[in-house]
Amino acid sequence: MNLPSPPKGRIRNIAELARIAGVSTGTVSRALAGKTLVNQETRERIQALAREHGFRPNQMARRLRVQETRVIGVVVPLGHERRQHLSDPFFMTILGHLADALTENGYDIMLSRVIPDEEDWLERIVDSGMLDGVLLIGQSDQFEAIERVAEYYKPMVVWGSHQPGQRHCTVGVDNRKGGRLAGDCLIARGCRQLAFLGEVHAPELSQRYQGLCDAASAAGLPAPQVLETHLASDIMAEEIAGHMATIRSKVDGIAAASDLIAMHAVRALADQGIRVPDDVPVTGFDDLPLAEQTIPRLTTISQSVPQGARTMVQSLFARIAGEDAPSVEMAPLLVRRDTA
Repeated sequence: MNLPSPPKGRIRNIAELARIAGVSTGTVSRALAGKTLVNQETRERIQALAREHGFRPNQMARRLRVQETRVIGVVVPLGHERRQHLSDPFFMTILGHLADALTENGYDIMLSRVIPDEEDWLERIVDSGMLDGVLLIGQSDQFEAIERVAEYYKPMVVWGSHQPGQRHCTVGVDNRKGGRLAGDCLIARGCRQLAFLGEVHAPELSQRYQGLCDAASAAGLPAPQVLETHLASDIMAEEIAGHMATIRSKVDGIAAASDLIAMHAVRALADQGIRVPDDVPVTGFDDLPLAEQTIPRLTTISQSVPQGARTMVQSLFARIAGEDAPSVEMAPLLVRRDTA
């Protein structure tokens, strides 16, 4: 098998190529960009020399010169849940859809998991000069920081909840309505002592709990109790196990804040000999691909993640182009499976 011979004497920059070609660096730059300002013979000679010496222009430098990086920042702020990992199934699901939509449109991705210890953490990202736009996955407890940046930085779209009068553009589901759907589902099964398995410090999760309370109130039931459970997978199972005594004595229906919490809850209940859904029905929230692969299959609230990711990217591109892109609130959908 004949392998191609390596290029002779690699060169490192445009100045070296210009010296070999006997022309100015500007002529080299224009020739490599295919500009007709350079006559065809000179253009082809410079391009041939570049191939011969294995030279590839620095695309990032060129992009910065024209004030375009073709890089989108995808940022996961973890103010309320610092132990949560990017390997979380929800993050991996939405990241996959965002990456597909961005790369198919010729953009690269710069991924950041941020613990917002400094007040200006978001300013440092958007003002870096390295990005054409920013997609935030979740508001966490950083609503005010996001609002502050949205006053002057337009190419930013956030996966999260929309509040009246907010400045920043969000795409997400109506979380309160989703919580109401979960509560109505459990109550229709005869549940009268509801519990919310999760925490209520982030806007999205708080609204899911409020929706569950709406369902309970409409049915004349007491407010569901919050069984504090973090989204970090390394402590989730232990916390749920710690709630089992309360669930066994005081709970007959569980609305989990996420699919992952719901899956851990189903496993913990089975370990205690509590049948799902016969003894305690359980609902999740997200409708991740894993939700229909568990045994029993998970009843959950769909956030329409694929559609939401596409909408985020479309809204961001509109904002990069200088157009207005308002927030989008999608309708949640109850997906009935085996656990409720």
